[in-house]
Amino acid sequence: MTLDPRKMTTYLKQPSYPLHLFETVTSTNQVVWDLLGEGNPFPVVAIASQQTAGRGQWGRNWVSDAGGLYLSIGLDINLEAQNAPHLTLFTAWGIAQNLRRYGLPVQLKWPNDLILEGRKLGGIKSETRIHNQMITHAVIGVGINWDNPVPDPGITIQSYGNSHEIDCLETLSAITINGVFEGYDNYLREGVDNLVRNYVQILDSVGRKVIIEGITGTIIGVSTQGELKVSLQSPGSKTTLTLPPGTLSLGYPQGESIP
Repeated sequence: MTLDPRKMTTYLKQPSYPLHLFETVTSTNQVVWDLLGEGNPFPVVAIASQQTAGRGQWGRNWVSDAGGLYLSIGLDINLEAQNAPHLTLFTAWGIAQNLRRYGLPVQLKWPNDLILEGRKLGGIKSETRIHNQMITHAVIGVGINWDNPVPDPGITIQSYGNSHEIDCLETLSAITINGVFEGYDNYLREGVDNLVRNYVQILDSVGRKVIIEGITGTIIGVSTQGELKVSLQSPGSKTTLTLPPGTLSLGYPQGESIP
């Protein structure tokens, strides 16, 4: 394993849980589910150098090459199933906010991408287990480009030209793990309305014009259910639409949209 766990624990704010490190796995999300099935206590953190079947949105799989950060965190959670989008909101905001503290001006692309200079830096994939309409367990998967091959319009932290304080993959791992826990803690403490305000502050598409069924609209934010809020104005009327993830592809400012 190329990661040195001793370097990571130096930066971790809650280092009392084990880190499960692997060279190559199919999916770190699946690894965490397997570890939970074996009776490992929460939280469970798994990190791999490579994934051969990483899980993305809408059921897509991809190969995650060496040089990137691929990690998943299993959380013991008690959340109404209808509020599952909150997982993505607090995770994306928590990670982005932590990266920004270290000098990396990361923004969010709705609903679950981390972007840098208008290019894709990383993504998030949440999975849940539900019982009696309540989420009892959640696994949050995160992929961030460090020094791995990326398709256009992707970007890696190593290729970013401006100065920042992220000096190695171990530091990035710890920042990301801290970001997930800090985002969750903030959500529990401050509530979803405050979370949404924080999320929208670093959302790259606010104010952007989009065309919906021939009508020009302006993106104004997101709802508490993670839906994109678009203000539509036609002669004599004005309305706000909320669009669930998957209904509108926003693409990237620096290139074409990628899956």
